Amino acid sequence: MTKNTKKPWQGRFSGETDKFVESFTSSIAFDNRLYEYDIQGSVAHSKMLNSIGILSDIELKEILTALEKVKEKIESGKVSWRDSLEDIHMHIEHELIEMIGDTAKKIHTGRSRNDQVATDIRLYVRNEIINVHENIVVLQKTLIKLAEKYSKSIIPGFTHLQVAQPVTFGFIMMAWFFMLERDKSRFIDSYKRVNISPLGAGALSGSSHKLDREYVAKLLDFDGITSNSLDSVSDRDFIIEFISNSSLLMSHLSRFSEEIIIWASTMYNFVDLDDKVCTGSSIMPQKKNPDVLELIRGKTGTVYGQLMNILTIMKAQPFAYNRDNQEDKPALFNCVDTVMISVQAMNICLENLKLNEKVAKFSAKKGYSTATDFADYLVKKEIPFRDAHEIVGKVVAHAVSKKQDLDELSIEDFKSVSSVIEEDIFDFLNIEGSVRSKKTSGGTSYEEVNKQIEKAKNIIKEYEKN
Repeated sequence: MTKNTKKPWQGRFSGETDKFVESFTSSIAFDNRLYEYDIQGSVAHSKMLNSIGILSDIELKEILTALEKVKEKIESGKVSWRDSLEDIHMHIEHELIEMIGDTAKKIHTGRSRNDQVATDIRLYVRNEIINVHENIVVLQKTLIKLAEKYSKSIIPGFTHLQVAQPVTFGFIMMAWFFMLERDKSRFIDSYKRVNISPLGAGALSGSSHKLDREYVAKLLDFDGITSNSLDSVSDRDFIIEFISNSSLLMSHLSRFSEEIIIWASTMYNFVDLDDKVCTGSSIMPQKKNPDVLELIRGKTGTVYGQLMNILTIMKAQPFAYNRDNQEDKPALFNCVDTVMISVQAMNICLENLKLNEKVAKFSAKKGYSTATDFADYLVKKEIPFRDAHEIVGKVVAHAVSKKQDLDELSIEDFKSVSSVIEEDIFDFLNIEGSVRSKKTSGGTSYEEVNKQIEKAKNIIKEYEKN
């Protein structure tokens, strides 16, 4: 049996590669996670070579059996990763040659590592799109549970971190749900651009063999084949798109984290986080820190960094393949790992979150949060909104001077600013009334929040049905 100890490109060279250079150019330390996809591609490519007469039935059976053994060997930890073999493609080819000799050498017919790695990464990204999607769904289900539990629990709504208007906690949870729904749709939309087979493009110009690219694509469950071989091996748009989508998802998780961190602070005390998702201080025994959420905020920067990383890698590359592209995988893998653990971490935090309803409701009364409702009341009295705005501003200034909330003022206080104000004004200054009045589609009224919850449930049902 022939032993494969040579590099695939060694024929052109008379000297050995410097050991440092060998280590520097090797990618096996990180691209070994592509082994399963590389084997899938090799299985499909071998079957296609058989279909066009390059591999006999006996050779095909021998190769397929050996590929399965290589997979088992890798998964059992019996393959030793070596810089001398450069990447996952050469390691698998080396193992094949060790097992079945010269027959294994035929498997690379009509294939380059350029289209091979492009195929592997597409298979990997395709799978990770589904994984991210499924993890987002789990998080969305948790948000629905919280929205239902606290659908009528009132909490301050903020703008500029100032109390703006009273809303319900369920309303906020639904806002988060639909933010995540956009993230889901972006990932799924990108799937169609990922799920195209580049295999058969060769190094850059195609192949002189009569390769059946459509057959390979079908075997690998791709929707079709790429249209241009040069573009096929050069394209990393789908990686950029995945990391870009991930960056938006992480920005949403970071915003959720920031909200919860503020709510859980001593100054606000709107929510409690269970001990299981918090840590303590090494010096201050009283501290209970929301470290998981702070780490999600921090990890958002990591994903943003990988987006800039891959954009920089690709920004000035001439066609077709360049070794710069070896660095696309650490950026992608790091992004995938960070996003997955961050979504899961957010979910466990939300599962262990409790709203301090009385505190939140009391805070919703502060900051003259029903002032807009007061202005709307005046509009219904046929006062133009800009004039109503001015009247309310004067009443608020009066209330501030007396250190009272709006509903603590007397009717005389109101009438001193505008004679159209009647006793019924107090119905509009109540935070429950304020919430109930927001009946526009998508608003915070109890009825509208329930509609949003039902819509969210239907979205999840549709996903699970498919």
